[in-house]
Amino acid sequence: MIQLQNISKNFASQELFNNLNLKLNAGNRTGLVGRNGSGKSTLFKLILGEESADDGEIIIPKNYKIGTLKQHLTFSESTLREEAALALEDEMKYDVYRVEKILFGLGFTQEDLEKDPLSFSGGYQIRINLAKLLVTEPNLLLLDEPTNYLDIVSLRWLKSFLRAFEGEVILITHNRDFMDSVCTHTMGIVRKKIEIIQGDTHKFYEQLNANDELYAKQKIAQDKKVKELEEFIAKNKARASTASLAQSKVKQLEKMELLDDLAFDNTLAFDFNFKETPAKLMLEVENLSFGYTPENILFKNISFSIKRGECLGIIGKNGKGKSTLLNTLAGELKQLSGTISSHPSVEFAHFGQTNIDRLHANATVIDEIHSANTKLPTQSIRSIAGAMMFSGDSADKKVSLLSGGEKSRVMLGQILAREVNLLFLDEPTNHLDMDSIEALTNAIRNFEGAVIIVTHSEELLRRVCDRLVIFAKEGAEYFDGGYDEFLEKIGWDEGEDEKLEKNKPAPKSNTKENKKLKADLTRERNKITSPLKKKVQKIETNIMEIEEQLELHHKELVEVSNSGDSASLIELSKLVSKEESEVEELFEELEIAQSELDEINEEYEKKMELL
Repeated sequence: MIQLQNISKNFASQELFNNLNLKLNAGNRTGLVGRNGSGKSTLFKLILGEESADDGEIIIPKNYKIGTLKQHLTFSESTLREEAALALEDEMKYDVYRVEKILFGLGFTQEDLEKDPLSFSGGYQIRINLAKLLVTEPNLLLLDEPTNYLDIVSLRWLKSFLRAFEGEVILITHNRDFMDSVCTHTMGIVRKKIEIIQGDTHKFYEQLNANDELYAKQKIAQDKKVKELEEFIAKNKARASTASLAQSKVKQLEKMELLDDLAFDNTLAFDFNFKETPAKLMLEVENLSFGYTPENILFKNISFSIKRGECLGIIGKNGKGKSTLLNTLAGELKQLSGTISSHPSVEFAHFGQTNIDRLHANATVIDEIHSANTKLPTQSIRSIAGAMMFSGDSADKKVSLLSGGEKSRVMLGQILAREVNLLFLDEPTNHLDMDSIEALTNAIRNFEGAVIIVTHSEELLRRVCDRLVIFAKEGAEYFDGGYDEFLEKIGWDEGEDEKLEKNKPAPKSNTKENKKLKADLTRERNKITSPLKKKVQKIETNIMEIEEQLELHHKELVEVSNSGDSASLIELSKLVSKEESEVEELFEELEIAQSELDEINEEYEKKMELL
């Protein structure tokens, strides 16, 4: 269990944290959210001792080990066994059996121990780093974007592993579905402070919006009160008869702790520029095959078509050819056989993983976006730059000074500048925060043209894709259905999705029996949770009613204060104090009831997962 007390941190003129406080309890698996640049990775560095806080204290218990999973994969040894053994401390350097036990638990075989670490896929290379981390027996795992560059199968494995981990976890990831399925708590860096709740990201943002709404109401009421006091002082300070009363109002004003205006972070704004087309069929692919050599065929005889308003997802393990298919459709690679045809009015834009290298290092953000559509006026280009979070002087920054995430936003800006009716998108959510991913998801759903997308995000696949091209062991095949339908009818190869031994589900029963068991569990859960739900609803209603009364009584308090009726002022003050105490007590009751409800729901979700 670690504690951060009154942590402040500045970089040059930018303040990241101001009196930030955090207490991490035993067994918590916590998702850390916040906009890009809000300080999530810096918070990790502070906990690891790689950065120092300007003020405050980090309290770490004695013998409490903190481990972090490195994003960058670098291996120095020639065998898996030797590479993993590097993590052993000096007094254990001959206890290689410890390393082997962990490697076997992570899905490696006896034969794998002698293989070169670089010969494994990206997902298994992440597992090598994880094995090296677990050898140190950490109490706390700090995971900064561990899902980057992992395919869906590896993501599913990592999800199972983290659910079974017995220590504490703090997880940074842009993959909302992954975070929600792993974490018991969500915390966010909001306006240079930490906000934390028990529950998933959806509950966190709902709570955040409710807090902001309440704060805004309090700010309006306070601003009104301040204005009334200032007007009273201005009118009465010059009169001898009322000067002392005016002076008391001055003191009252000075004692008030003024609420600041709410500061809101920038969010990407997507609005793809649709080009009108009479075409209903946007793209037709027949018997398409590609390989870098005739012996190394990545996909063979793929056929599909895509209509206006449709979205096609391309899914599969890394290295199978998903990006290659997209590059072939975009005309950047020449197929071995087959045809790709489209209506003459079709205009496409391609967001590719390697397209970032085509940006000109000495050009500015504005130059690059303008190059995509030279017909657009400067004001429109600057609006697009602003939508991509390059406002003011930042729009004139040179590409060479941008981070990888910023360069990706420039490429997205180029696509927004073009008039298009067909989008090719290869992992467009990489480098985007959750709010920006949500904005992109809605833009794809609202786009009037057609979209073909490569992504490992299961949530994005569910929300936008009508049909799929699936890369599996035997090349690629077209699937006429959405992602959930694919999971139900085909699913991922269980041989590729190893589970931890201790986390293996019981053998599956038949589908009919499963449905009956799930229905029974649902009825049982509803019977238990129904009184709790009613209790939560009743408490929330009571809170709203008392807060409405509070708002009225605050107004009356201002009026009575101005009238000088001290007896009424004392009476109202007591009433307001009582109501505020009642609201606090109700919020405590609500938190207890909601926590109990969440625990029951989580328990039954786990039971259903085992079916």
